[in-house]
Formats: sequence, structure tokens, C-alpha cells
Amino acid sequence: MAVLNIHERVIPATPEEVGALVDGLAGPDDRLWPAARWPRMRLDAPLGPGAAGGHGPIRYTVVGHAPGQWVRFAFTAPRGFDGFHEFTVRAAPGGGTLLRHTLAMSARGPARLSWPLAFRWLHDALLEDGLDQAQRAFGGTPATPARWSRYVRLLRALIHR
Repeated sequence: MAVLNIHERVIPATPEEVGALVDGLAGPDDRLWPAARWPRMRLDAPLGPGAAGGHGPIRYTVVGHAPGQWVRFAFTAPRGFDGFHEFTVRAAPGGGTLLRHTLAMSARGPARLSWPLAFRWLHDALLEDGLDQAQRAFGGTPATPARWSRYVRLLRALIHR
């Protein structure tokens, strides 16, 4: 099953400022990842090619990084997640900066069920929380702040038992 999942937001800051936010991922002053509500992103080395880690049960390795512009992580777990996720930073037409997260993968084996039944919903909620956090980091206010659906709340309750 092919999966393409994109979340994006125009952030009221320059591309250099938003790029610094992305470059801070998994670092001591990470202001992008919503770690207050979700498992923290951790890497075994500073953000850059070869650094490995993940968040919760999701594991990946950094396979590309253009500081201030882009970082790509290739999945190593869970089984059946064959692909990547990445953050990109670009100047937005009309001002501000477009911060985009793209997940592209082939869901194989157990992921053919685990992605649509659980991981997709949790992923979407996590990313929207992160984009809200990015917007607030520069004094912006999300037009529609992220809210967890009943299903996301149920999944989180089941996981945290």
C-alpha cells in the first residue's frame, strides 16, 4: 500500500529562523517537536547523516540534511514501514515560511493494518501539534489549533495503559 502524507503550515518567520527550528530537532533546545505531549525524538548523534534514533516505536536514520532547509529520515522500524519522512523549509509566496512534513512509504506486511488503523491517526495528531508549536515559537497563533479526535484519545489511552 502506497502512503503519501503531507502536513504543512506557513510560519510567521524567515526561512533562516524556521530552518534553525528544524536543525534543532532532537537537540537540547528542540522547539519544533511537541515533546510535552508525545514521545521525544531522540538521536544517537547530532542531527546529520548517519544519526539514528526515533520516537516511541518509530525508528529511523538521518539519510540527508541540508542545514536550514531540509532533513530526511529513512524508516528502520516498525516492520513494514519502507520509506521516509522529512521536513522542508521554503519561503512562502506572500511572506512567511512554508514548513512541510512529508511521509512517503510503502506499507508492507503488518504495516498494511497498523498504518491505517493506528499509526496514521497518531502521526497526523503529532504533526499538527508540532506545526502549532512551530507557529507559536514565532508569535503566531494557529487559525485552527490542533485537537485530538476521540479516536486519537482512545489510541493514546490504550497505549498508555
